[in-house]
Amino acid sequence: DDAVLLGRPYVYGLALDGEDGVHDVVSNVLAELDLTMALTGVGSLDSITPEHVRG
Repeated sequence: DDAVLLGRPYVYGLALDGEDGVHDVVSNVLAELDLTMALTGVGSLDSITPEHVRG
C-alpha cells in the first residue's frame, strides 16, 4: 500500500495537452526513475532501500 504523488506536473500536462499531456508527464517521470535506478545500480523497485534515499 505504498503511493507516490506527482503533485503539480500532471496537472500542467493536463492543462497543456489533455490526456496526452498527462501521459507524457508520467512517461517522463518513469524514464527519469529508470535512469536514476540504472545510475545507482538498482535493478528493481523492491531493491530500493532507505540508504538509497536522501532527504
